[in-house]
Amino acid sequence: MKPRAVVTMRPRFHLPRKPPQPHSPSDNLPWISPLHYLPPSTSAPPPSPPKPQPEPEPEPPTRYTRSEAAHLISTQSDPQRALDFFNSLSRQPGFSHNHATLSAILIRLAKSRKIHAVDSLLSIIRLHHPCRLYEPPFLSLISLLSSRLSLHQKALDIFLSLPSLLRRKPSPKAVSTFLNLLVESGQLDLVDKLLHHVKIWHVSGVNACICNIVIKHYCKLGAIDKAFELFEEMRRSDSDDTRPNLITYSTLMGGLCKEGKVKEAFQLFEEMIDRDRILPDQLTYNVLIDGFCRQGQMDKAKAVLGFMRSNGCVPNKFNYSALMKGFCKEGKVEEAKQVFDEMHRVGLEKDAVSYTTLVGFLCRNGKVDEGIELVREMNQRGCRPDVVTYNVVIEGLCKEGQVVEAMRLLVSLPDAGVKLNAASYRIVLNCLCGKGEMETAVGLLELMLGRGVVPHFATSNQLLVGLCNTGRMADATGALYGLAEMGFVPETSSWEQLLESVCTHSNKQRCFELINDLAIVE
Repeated sequence: MKPRAVVTMRPRFHLPRKPPQPHSPSDNLPWISPLHYLPPSTSAPPPSPPKPQPEPEPEPPTRYTRSEAAHLISTQSDPQRALDFFNSLSRQPGFSHNHATLSAILIRLAKSRKIHAVDSLLSIIRLHHPCRLYEPPFLSLISLLSSRLSLHQKALDIFLSLPSLLRRKPSPKAVSTFLNLLVESGQLDLVDKLLHHVKIWHVSGVNACICNIVIKHYCKLGAIDKAFELFEEMRRSDSDDTRPNLITYSTLMGGLCKEGKVKEAFQLFEEMIDRDRILPDQLTYNVLIDGFCRQGQMDKAKAVLGFMRSNGCVPNKFNYSALMKGFCKEGKVEEAKQVFDEMHRVGLEKDAVSYTTLVGFLCRNGKVDEGIELVREMNQRGCRPDVVTYNVVIEGLCKEGQVVEAMRLLVSLPDAGVKLNAASYRIVLNCLCGKGEMETAVGLLELMLGRGVVPHFATSNQLLVGLCNTGRMADATGALYGLAEMGFVPETSSWEQLLESVCTHSNKQRCFELINDLAIVE
């Protein structure tokens, strides 16, 4: 009978154990090594700190079902305790791990980034667990690892080992899922490695979904020629599951538009309809609208919207937003407003994205009052403006010199339930420092630090230098103390100017006090 395999983690994750104390055979006194002997001290030794008591390991009751065990493993807050419990289940009479408990411990360890333990467990599964394992939990494990930038290679290693774990090759769905994860995260070198192994595996049923992801991969690389080579292979395929579909065409059209080849994208659009009898949807039309807008060909972009209606495809808010952004980019505010109003006439709800697009254009082009009116309209229609919308307004106010109004928004918006971000404050602080309004800048800095917001590094240095140049040394040192408590360290030139200004306006003793105080804060 084979001994049960036990999974271990790195030594630092084991619960502490008290080492045995050796005793002298002649008496009951503890044995002391001569190397550790110290002469008696005249003062009483400090009391030793109490030793932490480890939490007791959860012991299995008379019997645990596998579903109960999997649930307990998943809900353990400490990964080491989860692993100890997993190992202790082997002492339950008649218990053997199955796919549920194995999946639970794998995912629990991966969530805690205990990759060494994951590797150990996978090795043991290959050797000691002949039970049937299922693909979905491994895809969850791989997706979990892929969500962390530093673990993409580890996710690929596990995926490539699936044939030995599952005793069969990964399904086309598994391949397409992981391919898409790598492409979306920009891990294009790992995509090539995976494609190499897919060819070696000869995955049965390689379908249009997998091919479309590879085409997207090539388009991201700018390798349009390779994308079209695969496209032609799909056309020659005898399997209907592998032939080009709407996503194939839309992806290729997007790749062409990205390279400025809008004419070729439109030709492919017509070919899709005439040759393959595939009808476009709103997403496909949006690729063309966005492509023409990128080229400044607004008449053609608008014509696409009309073509949609005449062919029974009702434009959605994304089509209108793309057209509106194009007009804004070209500086045609009246045409953008017309598109914006048309959305309402055709029964489409104006969302925060479409509102913010037009508000941003108005505020950046000296029409802040009109932008603010649109924000009021948003509130009246129940479309709540978010921090992106308000940041656009704040930036527009600063650009028009209405810094007081921008400051009022910073003070009042949190009370109205709007959660501002660091950029909201930095926009105004940059404006104040640039205009030399240092007194107001100091007041804004106090507001920011009181709300736990740290200015941008460059802005903080600019503020300190500006205060020194205007002789506001009390404000400069106060600002430095406040920033230092938030983790800010000024650049060398700012630090030198600050100390020089303190020496000029005060005395050298004050400089030493400042250095000592900041060293303590740091």
